[in-house]
Parts: sequence; C-alpha cells; structure tokens
Amino acid sequence: MSAQPDGVRSRPGLRPMREQDLDEVIAIEHSAYPFPWTPGIFRDCLRVGYPAWVLHEHGAIIGYAVLSVAAGEAHLLNICVDPRRQGQGLGRWLLRSLLEIARRDGAERMFLEVRPSNPHAVALYEDEGFNEIGRRPRYYPTHGGREDAIVMARELLPDGDWPTPRP
Repeated sequence: MSAQPDGVRSRPGLRPMREQDLDEVIAIEHSAYPFPWTPGIFRDCLRVGYPAWVLHEHGAIIGYAVLSVAAGEAHLLNICVDPRRQGQGLGRWLLRSLLEIARRDGAERMFLEVRPSNPHAVALYEDEGFNEIGRRPRYYPTHGGREDAIVMARELLPDGDWPTPRP
C-alpha cells in the first residue's frame, strides 16, 4: 500500500527542464515575479544547453532553476518555487541541489544577483554561505524605475565535504 498519512508529503524530485515544461514554468514565473522572464529567455537557455532543472511533485512542477557553468564558475540565473509552496524549505533544498550540481560540473564558486527588496531571498543566500561582493546599479526593473542588484558569491566545497540536500 502506498498511501501517505494525512499531512505527509512525498519528497519532491529534481530533473532536467524540457521544452514541454515551459508552460508550467512560465505560469510559476508570472505568479512569483512582477517582471518575469519571457518564454523566449527560457527557450534560449535550453537551446544553448544551460543546466536547467525543475522541482516536481506528483507530476506537477513546483519550482525550477537555471544555471550557467563555465571556466570553473557557476552563475545562478533564475531560481523559483511556486509561491503557493514557499516557506516549506523547498527553495533551500533546490539551492543546495544546484550547488552540488555546479560543483560536480567543475565549478569552484557560484555567483548570483538578488534584489535588495527581496529580504527572504537575501537571507536564504546569506544563510547558505553566500556573501555580498558588489552591486550592479540599476540592474532590475521596478514599477518606479530601476533597482540595484546585490551580487553575491560562494565558494564551493571540495568533493567529500558536501552536505546531502534534503527538503
């Protein structure tokens, strides 16, 4: 018997993003961000082979992320958990999984940009070992103009010193 007790969720899975996932990914992107990526941006990322992943549960996509990995560095381009599922540790689990994937792909450090107006994301990144290394002036659009980006980085641990991600 495979039934779960009431209130118990199965562990989500992570798999590579495919073109046929884009409708669900874009729906989450639009529900989470006031200035979402376009479908064309996601398609271009898949076309050029950026590591892109979806977090799924019971056949539904509940999150996703896109990386760029080259020359020993990874850049987290986009990470999102469906707003209806936020606050459950899924974003942390997804981020830790991406750190492991980047390390396995040869990255020695990871970079990202984050809006200063997103304190939950800033706190998550700081909690996971990212440090502010700079700012990109007027990087993000806002309803009133533009907002700087905080540039953050984290060194990736050598093989064998890595915690196992858990949701």
